[in-house]
Amino acid sequence: MSLKSIIHKPFRYTYSNCTLVLICVNFAIFLLCRNLTQLQSLFSLNVIYILKKHAYWQFFTYMFMHGSLEHVLLNMLALFCFGTAVERGMGSREFMLLYLLSGVFCGLFSFAVYYFSGISGNLLMFYIRLVGASGAIYSILLAYAVMFPRNVVFIMGVIPVPAPLLVLIYALIALASQIFGLNGNVAHVTHLAGFIFAWFYFIVRMGMNPIKVWKNL
Repeated sequence: MSLKSIIHKPFRYTYSNCTLVLICVNFAIFLLCRNLTQLQSLFSLNVIYILKKHAYWQFFTYMFMHGSLEHVLLNMLALFCFGTAVERGMGSREFMLLYLLSGVFCGLFSFAVYYFSGISGNLLMFYIRLVGASGAIYSILLAYAVMFPRNVVFIMGVIPVPAPLLVLIYALIALASQIFGLNGNVAHVTHLAGFIFAWFYFIVRMGMNPIKVWKNL
């Protein structure tokens, strides 16, 4: 079996409500870390810790860590709103593969940006930790716009925005915020990485080009 056939081989469709499982796991880990604060430093992604301690597990575990109740609530709300539909559309196995791989990719991408920009040489990086499922959720958001391009999302429950346009708006916000340093405590580069990974995931794995999907509307 060739590598190409392996990459494109579809999973047998199953639906196991993995979105709800992910939400429960994220809340459980958040509550656990509130009582055991040392877990936050051990499993959040920290450039210096990875370089010095070889804590490579952080590329995976960081996406289950959150800095505040508001942080985890907003992320899990977004995951519930978009993840449920995406999981039903592509099946639980494909959904989990996209979610987990995108989360790891976002961690690796963010690490590379910090490392090659020279920021990793700054001692302040010892205190800066990347946490949250935002990168993986942005991948799911793009997946939603590709799979349901005609759907309309109501911002604040009032303003109707087509799903593809919503993705474009969020991408532009993340890009502008990264370039101009807006809201510096948010890892905008990680959000962009989520979009980038999902884009290539659909092209390579699913054989769907998002641009072509949206052009045919």
